[in-house]
Amino acid sequence: MTSPHPYPNRIIMKRISKATMSVGVAAVLALGLAACTPGGSAAPASSASLGPVSKDVGSGKTTLTVWDQNTDTGINDAQQQLNDEFEKTHPNITIKRVSRSFADLKTTLKLALSGDNPPDVVQANQGYPDMGAFVKAGYLRPMDDYAELYDWNSYYPSSLLKLNSFSSDGKTWQGDDLYGVSQTGELVGLYYNKAVLAEAGISEPPTTLDELTADMATLKSAGTLPLSYGDVEKSPGIHLYGFALSALAGHEKVNDLVAGKSGSWTGSDEVEAAETVAGWSKDGYLTEGANGVSRDDAVAAFGKGQSGFLITGTWYLATLQAASQAKDIGFTALTPSGASTPVTMGGEGLAWAITSKTKNANAAAAYIDFITNEKASEVLVKTGNLPTVVPASDEPASGTLTGDVTSSYQAISSANNVTPYLDYATPTFYNTLTAAMQNLTAGQSTPEQFTKTLQDDYSGFTEK
Repeated sequence: MTSPHPYPNRIIMKRISKATMSVGVAAVLALGLAACTPGGSAAPASSASLGPVSKDVGSGKTTLTVWDQNTDTGINDAQQQLNDEFEKTHPNITIKRVSRSFADLKTTLKLALSGDNPPDVVQANQGYPDMGAFVKAGYLRPMDDYAELYDWNSYYPSSLLKLNSFSSDGKTWQGDDLYGVSQTGELVGLYYNKAVLAEAGISEPPTTLDELTADMATLKSAGTLPLSYGDVEKSPGIHLYGFALSALAGHEKVNDLVAGKSGSWTGSDEVEAAETVAGWSKDGYLTEGANGVSRDDAVAAFGKGQSGFLITGTWYLATLQAASQAKDIGFTALTPSGASTPVTMGGEGLAWAITSKTKNANAAAAYIDFITNEKASEVLVKTGNLPTVVPASDEPASGTLTGDVTSSYQAISSANNVTPYLDYATPTFYNTLTAAMQNLTAGQSTPEQFTKTLQDDYSGFTEK
C-alpha cells in the first residue's frame, strides 16, 4: 500500500529548506514471484539501452520537480532537512517539492506522469495498482544502471529491491528491472498504552489474536474504548484486516496468496480474520462511526490515552513519541499458532523512482541516493523515523517506544516474517479491499460476502 500509508489529506507545494544527514541496518523480506497482469503498451526494455550514466550532475542551473507523500510530521521534517542539505551540496540544483497525502498521490500521480511535463522524481506505490501500471505505460525509467553506479545492490537486501522491481512490460511484479529504492522501513503493528491496560487489570500486552480480542473485551467491560480506529481515508482498512490475517495465517500463506502462488481469499484463515474484525466492530471494540473518522483523529485519541490499543504503521512513530501519553506507549506484533516469531504486514515505504521523460536523470539519481543512503538514515532516526536499513550503531533504549519499534522491525524482518501489503495483489485490489472493509466494519456485509468480493477480484485478475 503499499504501502497504503496514513498521511493527512493535505497538499503542500514548496521548496524545501536545507538538510542534514544520517545512518541505517537491514531488513530481510522474502516474497514469492507474483502473477502476471494483462498485456499492454510496453515500458522501456531495460536500462542497458538508456546510455551511460554518471554521478556528475553538471554545473548548469537545474530544477528537479519531486513528488512525495511524506506529509506526516516526522518524515516531513526529515525530508525538509535532506532536501535542504542536497541543495547545499549541489547549489546549482533547486528542489521543487510537491508533497501530497497517500490518497491524493494515488489519485493524481498517474495524470501527472502522463502529461507533457511530468515530475523528475516520484514516490511510486509498489505492486500492480501503481508501479506496475506506470511501468506498463512507460512512465518510469529502469534504474539498474544507477543501482550499480551507487552500489544500491550491496546496501539494500536483495529481497527489498525485489519489492521495487517489475518486468519491463509491467506484467510481473518482482521482475528483472529495478524501478525504485525506498527510504523507510515499515511494520503495521499493535501500539498499546501500558497505563490504560493496567487500569483494566491487564499486566502484559497480548501475543496472539485471541489474546488481543480477550483484552479488548476486558477494556470494554472496564468502560474504556479498546481500539482507536478511523477509516475515512479507506487505507486503514487494509492495515486492520492485514494485521489480523497475518496473525492467523502466518507469513508463507499470506505471501503466497498476495503473490498469486497459492491460496484463496475465501480460505478458512481469510474468513476467520474477517469474522474477527467484524466481531470487534459488532461488539463495540472500535471507535464508533469509524468510517467517518480520520486516521489522524484516531491516532490522536490513542495518544491522549482514550483507548487501550491502536493498529497502524511505524510511520506514526514520531507522532506518538510526541503524544501526551508517550511514556506509556509500547509497540508489538502478534504470533500465529505454531510460529516462534511474530508475523505482521509491512516491508518498506513507497519507492523513489525516476520518470522516463526526465531530462535530468543523473541529478535525479543523485538526489534519490542522497535521501536514502547511510547518512540519510541518521536524519531519519533523529526525526523519529525507521530507515529501510537501520544503522548498526542505533541501539534505542529497551522499554521505550523507539526501542520496541526498532527491535520488532529487526526481529520480524530478519525472520522473514513480514507479509506484503494486501493491495499489491491485483491492479484493482486497493479499491476493492478498502471499500469491502468499510462495508464489513459497518455491518453491511458478512465475512463470507467480504471474502467473496476479494476472491472475485483476485480470480478475475489471475484468470487473465
